[in-house]
Amino acid sequence: MKLAHLADPHLGFRQFQRQTSNGINQREADVAAAFRDAIDGVIAAAPDAVVIAGDLFHSVRPTNAAIVFAFRQLQRLREALPGVPVVLVAGNHDTPRSSETGSILRLFEELGVDVATDEARRFAYPDRDLAVLAVPHQALVGERPALDPSADARHNVLVLHGEAEGVMPADRGLVEYGGAVVSAREYDPARWSYVAWGHYHVQRQVAPRAWYAGALEYVSPDMWGERREEQRLGLAGKGWLLADLATGAVSPRPVRLARALLELEPLDARELDAAQLAAAIAARVAAVPGGIADQVVRLVVRNVPRHVARDLDHAQIRAWKAAALQFQLDLRRPDPTRVVGVGAPGRRQTLPEIVRDFLAHRLLPGGVDRARFVTSGVELLEQLEREALEG
Repeated sequence: MKLAHLADPHLGFRQFQRQTSNGINQREADVAAAFRDAIDGVIAAAPDAVVIAGDLFHSVRPTNAAIVFAFRQLQRLREALPGVPVVLVAGNHDTPRSSETGSILRLFEELGVDVATDEARRFAYPDRDLAVLAVPHQALVGERPALDPSADARHNVLVLHGEAEGVMPADRGLVEYGGAVVSAREYDPARWSYVAWGHYHVQRQVAPRAWYAGALEYVSPDMWGERREEQRLGLAGKGWLLADLATGAVSPRPVRLARALLELEPLDARELDAAQLAAAIAARVAAVPGGIADQVVRLVVRNVPRHVARDLDHAQIRAWKAAALQFQLDLRRPDPTRVVGVGAPGRRQTLPEIVRDFLAHRLLPGGVDRARFVTSGVELLEQLEREALEG
């Protein structure tokens, strides 16, 4: 009994300013291409069941283009694998804040997809001796349902969208906001044939027979941190999972991405003048195999004084930005110091640190995620500082 486990497609996600020849945001097209490739892979694998563990769309109200694209891909899946159950749960991005607002995911029931939008639903497939308990984000926010397997099926699968307690990384910037924390004692992974998690965008094992499939593209607020986390875990990139419910074996299946995330080796500009730093930056860019055209590129340069940043070859920097889909030259100023009243020089807080401390303690309206609020404010300030340094 084989199960295809996909999660977090985030169709409709947009980033950067480049558009395709059809007027679609290029990153939106990249995300759609990754989902299409995943569907191709699932059809080729011909599993006995398919689950999509939340966040099919990036927003509660996706564009018509995103809805039509999702419908066609799921229709293609249903036609290629007739009779194979397909289960879809709503993630936090798919879930309306108001209970009066309906979910667009119900549309896919017209294709024969089994959908759980606000309440946990158990779907039984007697011909496969399979039962799937589908638990959407909203069902984990309020009074939680009992997460128990069915006694009437040999194979029991739990699909849920949330944060597995004790598994999320210490760097909260790598975790999507709004997730509901679920402890192992609430569902006991040992009782299930497989537990299909969604919400965390890095492919990772939670427990024996319990996995995050990860997102199909880089759609989180910190894509660079996400890529470094994947490298730390020895992951080649994005994909989905094919699980054998009888043996518990899980096989990662990669998806082809439209472009790479290229984080170049950082530079230290200490003791370098503008001409020397410009040459070092150019050397880093020239060393990229195949060049940076149409790629997403970041280069961090530390200890860059204002006068050195001002005197860089900004015409060349603009040319790199025009060639790449995104070229982020992250120029960082030296840490400021001050002389205190007694003793040696002491470190002075940077402006981002001051802003972070202020936002961390100010009063917020109810329902506002403080961690995301603080992170967004500091990231905006750092972006403005980088733009100022680049002239």
